[in-house]
Amino acid sequence: MVSKVALLTAGGFAPCLSSAIGGLIERYTEVAPEVEIIGYRNGYQGLLTGDFVTVTDEVRAQAHLLHEFGGSPLGNSRVKLTNAADLVKRGLVAEGDDPLKVAADQLVADGVDVLHTIGGDDTNTTAADLAAYLAKHDYGLTVVGLPKTIDNDIVPIRQSLGADTAAEMGARFAKNVMAEHNAGTRILIIHEVMGRNCGWLTAATARKYHEWTDGVDWLPEIGLSKLAWDVHAVFVPEAIIDIEEEAARLRTVMDEVGCVNIFLSEGAGIADIVAEMESKGEEVARDAFGHIRLERINPGQWFGKQFAEMLDAQKVLVQKSGYYSRSAAANAFDRALIKSMVDLGVDSALAGNPGVVGHDEENGDVLSVIAFDRIAGGKPFDITEDWYVKLLATIGQPKPVAAPAAEH
Repeated sequence: MVSKVALLTAGGFAPCLSSAIGGLIERYTEVAPEVEIIGYRNGYQGLLTGDFVTVTDEVRAQAHLLHEFGGSPLGNSRVKLTNAADLVKRGLVAEGDDPLKVAADQLVADGVDVLHTIGGDDTNTTAADLAAYLAKHDYGLTVVGLPKTIDNDIVPIRQSLGADTAAEMGARFAKNVMAEHNAGTRILIIHEVMGRNCGWLTAATARKYHEWTDGVDWLPEIGLSKLAWDVHAVFVPEAIIDIEEEAARLRTVMDEVGCVNIFLSEGAGIADIVAEMESKGEEVARDAFGHIRLERINPGQWFGKQFAEMLDAQKVLVQKSGYYSRSAAANAFDRALIKSMVDLGVDSALAGNPGVVGHDEENGDVLSVIAFDRIAGGKPFDITEDWYVKLLATIGQPKPVAAPAAEH
C-alpha cells in the first residue's frame, strides 16, 4: 500500500516541470487523497541530502497555479548517482559511499513508497540505476518517471513533455530577432537553438516560425518582405553541413534580400569545432555526465565567423533562444500530454508498476509505462521526415544528407 510519494525534477529545465508537479499533486488528491506527498529540492541532490518540502493541504488546493508557470518550483540539478567521484567532490556523499545506497536509504528514512522523477534521458537513466538498485536489494519502492526534454530525444518515446512548447517559444523569440534584418545592410542572423545531439527542436522551431511567415500579411512595397523575414537555412547535427556549398547558396540570398537568417542547432558541427579547439591545445569542458559544455564553445559564433566573410556580411548577430524557450509555461498541447501521462503514471505507481510513461514508438505509439531498461537518450532527429524535407525545399535548401556519427 502506498502511503507517501516523493517528487523530483532534474536536468535542464523544460516547459512542463511545474505543470507536471501540479498535475501529480492534483491526481493524487483526486484518486488517493490520503497519500502524503513530498518534493525533493534540486532533484537527486535533495534526495541524497534529505532536503525536501511537504505538500500541504493549502498547496493541494492551489496546485492548479503551477500550470501557469515555467521552471520548477522544486529546483533542479545535474546529478549522476553512479558518478561517485563527482558527488564526493561536490560534498553530496562521503568518500567510499555508494550514492545509490545513500539515495535508497534516504527514501526509506523519509518513509517514501513511490518516487516520481520528471526529467530527460540522464534523469531517467539515473532513475533506472536507482530502480534497479532498489529491486536488487529488495527495498520495495517503486520509481515512475515522466519524460521531460526539449530535445525530444528519448528512446523509445514519441513525444517528450515540454518539447512542443519550447519550439513554439523559440518561434516567438525569432519573430523579434528577425526584425533586426533591416537594422542595417547585409546582416547575417544566426538563431542558435538548444539541441546537443538532436536537431528536432531546431527543425520544429524553424517549422513553426516558417508557418507564421506563411500565415501573416506582408507589404513588400514598403519593405515588409516575407522573403527577408523567413528562414533561409536550418542546420542540425544529423545532417552534413557543406559550408562552402551553403555559402554559395546563401550569398545569392544575401545579394537579393539583403540578409540571411539561419536556424542553427547548438550541436551542429560540434565535431569540427572540437577538432579545431583540440588542434590548438584548448581544453574541451565537460559536465558530470561527460557531455561537452556547449555554452563554452559558442557554436553560433563559430558558424558566424565561417559565413561572415563568404557572405560579405556587414554585421553578424547571434541570438540564443534556449533559456527563453525552456523556461516557459507549458502550452495547451503539452498540458494535455502532461495530463494523460500523469494520470497513467499515478495509476501505475499505486499499482506498484515501475517505468517511464510515454507513447512507445516501438509498440504502435501506445501510451504505456515503459521498462527502464528500454529507456535511452540520444535519439536522433529523422531528417527524412516529410515535413522537414518539405520545409527545406520551400526555403531553397537542398535535401539533407545524413552526417556520420560523431561525439557531441
